[in-house]
Parts: sequence; C-alpha cells; structure tokens
Amino acid sequence: MRRLAAILLLSLLPPFLAAGQAIAKPDFEQAREAVERGRILPLAEVLARLHETQPGRVIEVDLDDEDGMMIYEVELATPVGRLIEVEIDAASGRILALDEEDGD
Repeated sequence: MRRLAAILLLSLLPPFLAAGQAIAKPDFEQAREAVERGRILPLAEVLARLHETQPGRVIEVDLDDEDGMMIYEVELATPVGRLIEVEIDAASGRILALDEEDGD
C-alpha cells in the first residue's frame, strides 16, 4: 500500500520541482525496462515456474534491488490456507528462500 501511495505522489509532482534533477522512475517502469533489457525475467514467467513447485494464490509481489541483485518477493496463500513468502532471483527464476508461516 505504501508503494502505491509513493507512486501516486511521484506522479502528481509538478515537473518544475525537478528542474535540473532527474526524478526516479516508478517501480513498474523500472521493472518493464529491466525485462526489456533482459536483466530480469517477466513476472508471468517467474510465477509460472513457481506454481510448478509451490501452488497457491498470489497475494502480493514486490521487486526489490538487494545489493545489485533483483529479487521478486512473492507472498502465496497455499491451497491448505498457509501463507508462504518466496524470494526469487529475478534474473534466473531460482528460488532463493522460502518461509512458511503457521498462522498462529
């Protein structure tokens, strides 16, 4: 929710506020450009691979840059109602970490 609010706020800033300075592009534009340059895999491809081993309903997805490595963070609700957070290397689609919560 904070990310959406930040994107909305950036989109409403008048251009004159950035005179002589570059405004950071919104996350979705940065992600699209990274896919176009071949730096990361498209989200649809990553999710298709993930569902082969971890079925569930996608609750939330974030794309983060962690020390120069792009990471998809995917939160899933499994068919049995468990919440799983999966970190995926956005360049290769390899699962880096999987954390399952009990819900207790």
